[in-house]
Amino acid sequence: MTAPTRAGTPTVLDERAIRRRFVTVSCLFWLPAGLALASMVLLFTERGLSLGAVAAVFAAHSLTAAALELPTGGLSDVVGRRVVLACAGVLNVCALALIGLGTTPWTLAVGAALMGAGRALSSGPAEAWYVDTVHAHAGPEADLRTGLARGSAASAGAIALGTLLGGGLPWLLGVGPDLGSLLRSSTSGLVVPLSVPVLLGVAVEIVFVLYVLTALTEPPRPAATPRGVLRGVPHSVAAGLRLGAGDTLVRRILMTAGAAGTALAALELLTPGRAAALTGTPESGALLFAGLATAGFVCSALGSQLAPLVARLTGDGERAVLTGLATSTAGLLALAATVSAGGAPALTVALAGYGLVYLGLGAAGPSENDLLHRRVDTSGRATALSVQSLAAQLVGAAAGLVIGVLPAGPLPWLLGAAVLLAGTLLWARRTAPAERSAAVPAAAAE
Repeated sequence: MTAPTRAGTPTVLDERAIRRRFVTVSCLFWLPAGLALASMVLLFTERGLSLGAVAAVFAAHSLTAAALELPTGGLSDVVGRRVVLACAGVLNVCALALIGLGTTPWTLAVGAALMGAGRALSSGPAEAWYVDTVHAHAGPEADLRTGLARGSAASAGAIALGTLLGGGLPWLLGVGPDLGSLLRSSTSGLVVPLSVPVLLGVAVEIVFVLYVLTALTEPPRPAATPRGVLRGVPHSVAAGLRLGAGDTLVRRILMTAGAAGTALAALELLTPGRAAALTGTPESGALLFAGLATAGFVCSALGSQLAPLVARLTGDGERAVLTGLATSTAGLLALAATVSAGGAPALTVALAGYGLVYLGLGAAGPSENDLLHRRVDTSGRATALSVQSLAAQLVGAAAGLVIGVLPAGPLPWLLGAAVLLAGTLLWARRTAPAERSAAVPAAAAE
């Protein structure tokens, strides 16, 4: 794999340079999401939206991302990783600008839908670029887990940093009342302290697009024609779905993604109410939850960094996945066991359990994806990642609906733990050597 220098002479990218570019892209993409995370709900309510309207805006994001997940993964496999990632960044620039400056519900809903489209476009191409480039440089047996772990850690770390900045900037701007009123008066109310992190995310997204276009060099591809795209994308999607249905290891990975989605849905739905009950008010509970979310992303980043070590200590990727998921299951069980308990010991166990969920999922993810990439080739790599992401979203959403109607207490936590335990037990049985043998082309013959 080569990159053009200023003199026009190609320079060979070594594995460290490839990892560095993948880590940078992962960080730049997820930092704006973290910046917007901490203030978005409060920004929407300040714009006059009710909680029901806020939920509808979020639904526009989720439904758009789910609807486009598979087609956009196929598009990346057909037209290339770089152009699809750049388009994701452009959509996010528009989305964050609308969210940061919009004052009407329909404007905010359009912004959320565009962000969902950008999320779908970004699901897979960067990781597919990394794997394709490493394979081109060092062959199909090259180590992937280290780079995947660092990319995953960079993503989680960027969200954690963005959440801290996104929560802290509005507070800093609001400390001086004159500064907050100056923002409102000088911009006719378009820019308020809560919108500043979102608009900062626009600047980061522009840097992301420029970096993708200049740093993510790809091997030459056949020129994509509209007819070729219209034929190639459905074919890639169908091939990815067939692979998930017909390959034992890939099917196990997809089912695990659904289990992990359920665990995260339980945390996201149940932790805010638990934090509010602990602190006594919704406002202080929201502040505590923001701190917990940041700590969770840090634990996820740490787990991802530890993934290669876990794989070495346990012997291989499958045992590493088992170990990571078992750790997360233990964390959810600790949260379930302490939901009705009080006192410092119970709180300590609950906090440790919360961290263990993210730590274990972070440690399992790179090994899962390493196994996945060894089962697919470049023609269907991004599609396979999109199928994995869609499994996590759909199963997590369905589980969230069930968890939301269960009575308060340990039962909702136990449901999440039971589903994650089922996903963990999938890895108790080793995949037969014949099933692990060689990469299966995702675009296999019809």
